Parts: sequence; structure tokens; C-alpha cells
Amino acid sequence: MSKKFKSTKEIALGKLQRYCAYQDRCHQEVRSKLIELQIYGDDLEEIISELIQENFLNEERFARSFARGKFRIKKWGKIKIRQELKKRKLSDYCLKKAMEEIEADDYLKELKILLQKKLSTLKETDPFKRKQKLAAYALRKGFEPPLVWQLVKEVVE
Repeated sequence: MSKKFKSTKEIALGKLQRYCAYQDRCHQEVRSKLIELQIYGDDLEEIISELIQENFLNEERFARSFARGKFRIKKWGKIKIRQELKKRKLSDYCLKKAMEEIEADDYLKELKILLQKKLSTLKETDPFKRKQKLAAYALRKGFEPPLVWQLVKEVVE
């Protein structure tokens, strides 16, 4: 009764296929997961290469879905999204493609809605401080300063 045992490389590949199928991942996340599974060197590179060939791993697809999700769900601005993608060591091409996922009209509309919601929760009575707090909130969310100040003026007045 000889049972055929799978190598650790085959097991790791299966785990990573499920890991990537569950949600889009970037190369850095996959590399970290493989190191966590104690897969190093050539085996690590071969697994990553196989995941790319089988389309389990695609950085452009990851960047696009990351940007869409963070904008629509977390209401992040382009600056914050770009910073997070850069942290994950994505190429400039992928960053550009990710930013294409955010429509200019939707972007302005979401920022305006975000500012109006925040304005309704502010207890500050001084108009100058209200504008400051509102702008600071939008800037922390990663929206561009000129755009933020333009819409803060519209929303407050």
C-alpha cells in the first residue's frame, strides 16, 4: 500500500491557488504568503510564475479592483489609493490603470456627499473652523487639496 505523497511545493501551489482565487492579490502578498509557508528560492519563483501563467495572479487586475473597492466602499481619494498601491510595489503602468477605474464625475459626486455627511455631524459653530475640519477630513481620506477646498466652499455656503 504505497500512497503517493505530494511535495511541499505542490501543496503550497494548491494553497496559493485558493488564496488567489478567493480575492485578487498582488505579487508582494503572494511572496509573503509563500515565505510564511516556508517556500524559498527557486520553488517560490516557480510557484509565482505558475500562478501568473494560470491567471491566478495578475497585478493589473489587482490594482483595478483595489482602486474600485477602496473608492466605492471606503470612500478613499486618489492620493491615498495611489500611496497604498505604491506600498505594494506595483508598477507605474498598474497605478495608471487603477486610476482609470475612478470616473471623474463619480469622484466629484462622492467627495461632495462625503463632505455633506461630515458637515451634518460637525458641532463647530465658527465658520472658519468648520471649513478647516471639513477640509482636514477629506484630505485624510486622500482627496486632492485644490478639489477639497473648492468643494468645501460650495458645501458650506
